[in-house]
Amino acid sequence: MQLNKFKNSNVINMKKLFIYFILSVFSTAAIAQIDRSKMPEPGPAPEIRFGDAESFTLKNGLKVFVIENNKLPRVTYSLILDRDPILEGDKAGMLGFVGEMMTAGTKNRSKDKFNEEIDFLGAGISATATSLSASTLTKHQEKVLELMADVLYNPLFPEDELAKLKTQSKSALALAKNDPSTISSILSGKLIYGSDHPYGEVETEATIENITVEDIKQYYSTYFKPNIAYLAIVGDVSLAEAKKLVEKHFFTWKKGDVPSFTYALPTTPSENVVALVDRSSSQQSVINITYPIQNHLPSEDYLASRIVGQVLGGGGSGRLFMNLREDKGYTYGAYASVGSDRLIASFSAGASVRGSATDSAVYEIIYEIKNMRENGITQEELAAAKSNLSGSFGRSLENPGTVANFAINTERYGLPKDFYNTYLKRLNALTVEDVNAAAKKFLKPENMYITVVGNGAQVKESLLAFGEVKSFTNMGEPERLVAMDADVTPSVVLDKYISAIGGKDKLKAIKTATVESSAEIQGMKLGLDFYYDEGNQAFSNKVSMGGNVMSNTTLKDGKGLVQANGASMPLTDEQFEALKMTMFIFPEIHFESMGYTLEVDGIKDVDGEDAYKLIVSNPMGAATVNYYSVATGLKIKSESEGSGEVTYEDYKEIDGVLYPMKMITKSPMIPVPLEAIVNNIVFNSSIEETIFN
Repeated sequence: MQLNKFKNSNVINMKKLFIYFILSVFSTAAIAQIDRSKMPEPGPAPEIRFGDAESFTLKNGLKVFVIENNKLPRVTYSLILDRDPILEGDKAGMLGFVGEMMTAGTKNRSKDKFNEEIDFLGAGISATATSLSASTLTKHQEKVLELMADVLYNPLFPEDELAKLKTQSKSALALAKNDPSTISSILSGKLIYGSDHPYGEVETEATIENITVEDIKQYYSTYFKPNIAYLAIVGDVSLAEAKKLVEKHFFTWKKGDVPSFTYALPTTPSENVVALVDRSSSQQSVINITYPIQNHLPSEDYLASRIVGQVLGGGGSGRLFMNLREDKGYTYGAYASVGSDRLIASFSAGASVRGSATDSAVYEIIYEIKNMRENGITQEELAAAKSNLSGSFGRSLENPGTVANFAINTERYGLPKDFYNTYLKRLNALTVEDVNAAAKKFLKPENMYITVVGNGAQVKESLLAFGEVKSFTNMGEPERLVAMDADVTPSVVLDKYISAIGGKDKLKAIKTATVESSAEIQGMKLGLDFYYDEGNQAFSNKVSMGGNVMSNTTLKDGKGLVQANGASMPLTDEQFEALKMTMFIFPEIHFESMGYTLEVDGIKDVDGEDAYKLIVSNPMGAATVNYYSVATGLKIKSESEGSGEVTYEDYKEIDGVLYPMKMITKSPMIPVPLEAIVNNIVFNSSIEETIFN
């Protein structure tokens, strides 16, 4: 038996070797005949079949689409409201709260009870101002639909939930004001659409504060109506079963009149406009070149426009990426997109680049836009873009929500019934000529908003090559220009500040200081203690929690050290030089001896207060920007790259010297603004040397 088994095994192995040999011969012959100088011809694109949507409409107007898919025992319900965009005005930000408020408890279930039931079922229910969705195992869909209907019919809208959402939103807004990418987005929106358009308005702390529970209730009662709603059901459920469940849970939903709105159509500028938001502490510039376009799913150029965006800046193979990153080394990435929207869309192209390369990067982006419009794309670029977009489309089908949106979009936008089934075929049929025609239509190199968020002193003059440079605030508003007397020098600004807080003699007489302060971040209470010994040029900043020191930063003898979590890390020379200014209780009286370069860059509006902008550069080139009130002379804000900004408030007299008792730090390194309150200050007391060890 063993011998026969061995013989049989050998026979099988010989057969395998023979087959492999034959295949290798044919493969080698085939390879020898391939012309690798040409890209392979693409095969015919398949027609995608992801299930035909069956539909029905309830008497209240709710349109329902069912796409049966039995691969997994799951069902997804996606409800979409088809309403016009809404201009929120002095309550901007309200729409962002609607979904959270609807799922914060119902008349039948508290928020905790609701979440417990959802978690127990392993399901999910979420809401926004225009949608309500649920996902569950098929066996739990009856219960999940009951919960979904409870959210739809009986939201409680608790006051305490709104208060929490408003607090979170205002904290996020405070940080966003210092985030260059967010500032760039705000500026672009204001320029393209204007403040009186839903896509251009910006929420602020003031508009958030204006929002009430009654506003949210009013929105809910006005717009959550079945006659403007679409419900897509995708998954392991038959049409008959789905119809039975929908009629049971949504039949009593009352229809009603819903207001409609129209808005002026934004247009491109008659010539290129250069818009700058000055962030003097920035080492990088955020560039976004943009303008409005009319483009949407039903548009005949929609698919060609996607190819235009992909070739120009759709990823690592896009022209912008290859130019600005691979060739020039200006940035880590450069991208472009040709948007799509029923109301109004936008074109966008940009990158975050080092400050010294700002004008060069703008030039290269404009060059690539012009070049594509004038000279078009190549056959190779078309093939690569088709491959990329086809892959993205295929991957998107793995998400039931995508299939649900396809069904809703087809009805909502009057698309052909086979719009998505034939998507790949139509994409594959596009020619170079089709895409080049779309490039000429959508690329407008002479009618763009060229926006830059960066160091104005470094980039403004070079940006004049592209047109008049207009200055804007971090909220996208035209910067208010304030005339400054020609005789205002750095010395004048500093002398006024020093005099305002007590005078140079009093400041110089203070040799040591202990400042004890506290703060709270996400419910955690922190101790922030600062120790200064100017005689020994020593400084320490200890951060503690629950009485335990979490970190300690010390500067002494020309060296710096950060100790945290049991580890110590010495500071580099650059890091030490950047922190050196913090060694002094009142750094302004030491600027000259420290060899700093000072420049007054006009008068700026700082949260409604006119302030002298003083750029302070250390010998290694790093800059801090201080703002001193024109009216009082007091320092009201400082900015530095990486660390963010600090505002100084609530000045109080301590031993004849004014000192800010509240300091609010907004930094990309912390999730919310950190408000430090000074609890105790002691000047000219002895400080143990061990503090600085």
